[in-house]
Amino acid sequence: MKKIFILTGEPSGDKLASKVITKLKNSRSDIEYLSVGGEHLNALGIKSLYNLKDITYLGFTSVLFNIFKIKKKINETVKEIIKFKPDILFSVDSPDFTLRVAKEVKKIDPKIKTIHFVAPQIWVWREHRVKQLKSFLDHILLLFPFEKKYFDKESIQSTFTGHPLLEEQGKSKVDISQIIKDNKKIFSIYPGSRLSEIKFLIPILFEFVKKMNEKYKDLFFVFHSTSAHVQLIQNLLLKEGLKNCGAIGDEKIKSEILKSSIFAVAKSGTISLEICNAKVPSLIVYKMGMINFFIVKMLVKVKFANIINIAANEEIIPELLQSKCNAINIYNTVEKLLSDQTILENQVSKTQKIIKEFKTEKSSEIASSVLINNL
Repeated sequence: MKKIFILTGEPSGDKLASKVITKLKNSRSDIEYLSVGGEHLNALGIKSLYNLKDITYLGFTSVLFNIFKIKKKINETVKEIIKFKPDILFSVDSPDFTLRVAKEVKKIDPKIKTIHFVAPQIWVWREHRVKQLKSFLDHILLLFPFEKKYFDKESIQSTFTGHPLLEEQGKSKVDISQIIKDNKKIFSIYPGSRLSEIKFLIPILFEFVKKMNEKYKDLFFVFHSTSAHVQLIQNLLLKEGLKNCGAIGDEKIKSEILKSSIFAVAKSGTISLEICNAKVPSLIVYKMGMINFFIVKMLVKVKFANIINIAANEEIIPELLQSKCNAINIYNTVEKLLSDQTILENQVSKTQKIIKEFKTEKSSEIASSVLINNL
């Protein structure tokens, strides 16, 4: 029996990992799994060592304040991986946690193959890290084609897989008519998957919804969340008295809601690719603590926060970050976009050209085949 340990650090990584492992489970039944994962891997029957929220910290300052907890978790995780004796350690995203674990595991047992999915964003900052990865990673799976040159330069084995979240999905049988009533138009909102992100953005997004309600009477706002935080958002909506709003945590329902949306406001991150893939026009927002922002500002070497804009070297999707991320600016930008169908269509058209470069026909299968070839 072969063994694979799946190591994630946050919900988006858990979701990506599950896409690959689903394909792997369909082709191989002789593999035993253990993980640090969340609801998506759990749905595949894969046990997690502990709850994912125990290690999901946002920003430099929160990492600093929790440095001893994180170090303890890294040591604990390394110990459990070594005890499990996997053939492969499959780490996914969250490099500040997963790659630290992989490095320690490789030191203790060099025979364990280390394969990492989602390259650290060395093209955004910390390009020097590529040299360090060479010492403990056997293979790296890439979401974007432009990343390959950085790893080829250091002779690190890499494979461009494309993005699993951009794969063609089968026809959904989910009926959302009972969720969205009174012939309302759907407006999707993504406040983030981490509690710290939600705390920053929810008050701003609620104020934005109130301003929208002053003008638009035919909208229903759906807050997309994880199962861990959906109840919190529902409670906050009730407390705020926002009746034309709801919160959804179920993945299939969220996907169907998005496809039926007229617009989306989303926290900067992977979700933007899914929104673009659904051909829904959008706006990107993000806000963090001032200390974190100044540190990021000093380190980052790209003009934009969103991967679509970075790849295009153009602000295709409007970004409202930090001080610009407030209810009035969001409202004004959304109103301007909604009032001009040509602008909306132009945004969708341009995003389709960009994400076409990020797609492969079978990204999850490509990733799973790399795992199989290393068993």
